[in-house]
Amino acid sequence: MMICPDCAHEWDPREPAAEVEAEPEIKDSNGNPLRTGDAALLIKDLKLKGGSGTLKAGTKVKNIRLVPGDHPIDCKIDGVSYLLKPEFLKKA
Repeated sequence: MMICPDCAHEWDPREPAAEVEAEPEIKDSNGNPLRTGDAALLIKDLKLKGGSGTLKAGTKVKNIRLVPGDHPIDCKIDGVSYLLKPEFLKKA
């Protein structure tokens, strides 16, 4: 079970994902288009639900992956996988 650090949305990553033909148009907080493989920066601190940690503003997120769903950005920060919303990122 995975949990969103911002809104506490829960989902099972083992559920089959719907097939997506084209990469969705995702824009960052400034309106710049994000693509798979881009780097981005967090624009505000995000408290982690279910834990005591915080993702700090200014943290660089490398090699993002766009996925379908409520949280369309899949990334790794310090070796931990997170699914984020684009309104908390700006393109680096």
